[in-house]
This record gives sequence, structure tokens and C-alpha cells, in this order.
Amino acid sequence: MLRVLCLLRPWRPLWARGCASDGAAGGPEIQVRALAGSNQGITEILMNRPRARNALGNVFVSELLEALAQLREDRQVRVLLFRSAVKGVFCAGADLKEREQMSEAEVGVFVQRLRGLMNDIASSAILGLIETTRGLLPGAGGTQRLPRCLGVALAKELIFTGRRLSGTQAHALGLVNHSVAQNEEGDAAYHRARALAQEILPQAPIAVRLGKVAIDRGMEVDIASGMVIEGICYAQNIPTRDRLEGMAAFREKRPPKFVGE
Repeated sequence: MLRVLCLLRPWRPLWARGCASDGAAGGPEIQVRALAGSNQGITEILMNRPRARNALGNVFVSELLEALAQLREDRQVRVLLFRSAVKGVFCAGADLKEREQMSEAEVGVFVQRLRGLMNDIASSAILGLIETTRGLLPGAGGTQRLPRCLGVALAKELIFTGRRLSGTQAHALGLVNHSVAQNEEGDAAYHRARALAQEILPQAPIAVRLGKVAIDRGMEVDIASGMVIEGICYAQNIPTRDRLEGMAAFREKRPPKFVGE
């Protein structure tokens, strides 16, 4: 069991203007905190919409987009974790009750925003699967991400049936990287995610960022074009102080001290 962490700063609320929140005790649906000590550089986004099981509604999406926009400009953030404040729930997917009250035009705008959000956080296509059980086509990218993860045949089976998967099943299919047994506190997955974040944390932040760009953009094109994208990213990393520090640390047989420059 990991010990309770001291906070570098407390949960920071991010409000969506002119909207009522469904968060616990009238609080914001999305909250942000940065961890301290050996975890400095890890920032958490807390999803706090208990009555709707963290479903993706207008306020929730607005606050999450605002949080991501702010964090994108924060150079202190090395790793970002998404965490649920609702015990036993991560995210229920689209808020279909709210969507039912929207006009067709409003639905189109909302789904477009949601698709952009999913691209931002590179979320699993599994969030869209339950829509097929409500007469909807996955509209936030599920029809595109899932075939890329699992192949066309299995993606069609899951989307056409609207089948819900357990964590163990998702892991067996390769849809998620890790599946862990639940603990008494109900936060075993969070602790596994934070352990993974601690592995990423000491790596050179520019190299990690450019690696992510190379992988994400490369998966959208043929392999020859992907190699070009990798070359562009690699060239951007060459003149960084972190690369020189990494080479020096290797030569001097010491841990590197990366600064993100």
C-alpha cells in the first residue's frame, strides 16, 4: 500500500461558466491537483459526477476541456492521470439522458467536441461501445480507434453487439495494458496507474512528448510516412539540453537530471 501523498497544491476546481454542476456537494465535476515529493511532476484529474456515474455531459466535457487546455501550458506537468471520485465507476460513457434533451444540431456540436476531447486524452474506444445498446453509433471515435486496437473483425463484433467487457476481458483482448485485483479501498487501478506514472516521470520530458507525437501521427499514415514523422521528431530532440544530459549521464555512469529543455 502506498502512503498518502502530500499535495503540492490542493484540488483546483475548474468551473464551466453559466452551468450548474452535478459534482458532489455542489462541487465542480472536474478537479485538478499536482502531487509532491517523489511524485512531483504527476498531475491528477479527478472526475467528480457521482449522480451520473461520471457520464460525459456538457458541463463535464466543458470543465475537462478547460482543464486540459490549462495543463497543456503547464511545463511542470510530466505525467497526467485520470482518476474517478465515484467508487466503483470510472466513466459511464456518453450522458444519454442529457443527449435526449438536445436538438439534432446540438447533438452534432456536442459530439464534435467530444471527438476532439477523446483525441486529446487518447481514450480507449471502449467508452463508445455502450452506445450501440441505446440505438446509437459510437460517435466519439469508437469506430476508428477500436479497429486499430483490436482489428476489424473483433471491433465489429464488439460494436455490433454492444457487449460490455470486464477489466479482465479487456486485458485479455489487449484493449487495456493492465488489469489488477481490487483492494478494500476500491482504488487498486489508481495505484497501478500511479506506479506506471512513476516509471515515466524520470524520463526526458521532451523525448516522451515527441515519442507520443511520432506514435500517434505515425499510426494515421503508411509506414513510410510514419518513418518521415519519426525523423522529424527525432531531429527536434537532437539539440535539446536533455539529450546532452542523457549522453553525459551514460558516460559518467550516473542517473540523468532532465529539465525539459
